[in-house]
This record gives sequence, C-alpha cells and structure tokens, in this order.
Amino acid sequence: MKVCIIVSNFYPKISELLIKGAISKLKKNKIFNFKIVNVPGTFEIPVVLSYLISKYDAFIVLGCIIKGQTSHFHYLCSSVINGITSLSIKSKKAIGNGILTCDNKKQAINRADPNKKDKGGDAAEAAISVFNIISNAK
Repeated sequence: MKVCIIVSNFYPKISELLIKGAISKLKKNKIFNFKIVNVPGTFEIPVVLSYLISKYDAFIVLGCIIKGQTSHFHYLCSSVINGITSLSIKSKKAIGNGILTCDNKKQAINRADPNKKDKGGDAAEAAISVFNIISNAK
C-alpha cells in the first residue's frame, strides 16, 4: 500500500500533531511506504490531491480551519470537503479526512494531539480501512 499524506501548513503546530498521529497509525499497521506533501493551506489540498490521485493507493489529508468572525470559514470548509469527497468518489480511492474544523486553536490542538483525540490517527485508520474494503471487493 502506497500512501500520500497531504498536509496544510497554515497552522504548523497543529499540522505536526496531526502528522505524528497519522504516521503512528500507519506504522502500527506495518505501512512504511508513504510520502508527505506539504501545501500552504487547506484550500490547496483538493488540487494537489487531484494531481496525485493516480500515483498512490490511498491518501490522508490533514489540516485545520479555525472559525473567524466572517463567513469565510463556512465557504472554505464546504469547498474543501466537497472537493475531496468528489475526488474520492470519482477515483474510487481511499481518502482519510483529517481536516479539523474548529472554533478555536485550543480545540484544534486537543483534536490533533495523538495523546488526546488523535484525529490524524483516525484519518489514517479510515484510509486503511476503506483501502482494504475496496481491495477485497475486487
């Protein structure tokens, strides 16, 4: 299984925690063939995912969108999640979604921390699970 982790670096501390959790779950599942691709923000994840979709067996997308005082949060969340979902369906590829949508940084750190909510690890587990379901259905 060849995995690509696409991670937004907009919030570096949060991204580091998400990556740590995802890599830990990959290694626990004996998956060592993975590459990390960094993008500046979550908005860039779908286009990079689209470009790389045929080069990997599964993907883990990681990042964080924190709600501000404008409606930008809602538009960004919707467009990113819709883009990722569309790519997953069209390509029939497993994509574990570890993009946090939070009210504040404290909440995001709690959700990203591998010793707490471990949403990076959850995204890795989801990608592995879906990849296995698809592989076994062939």
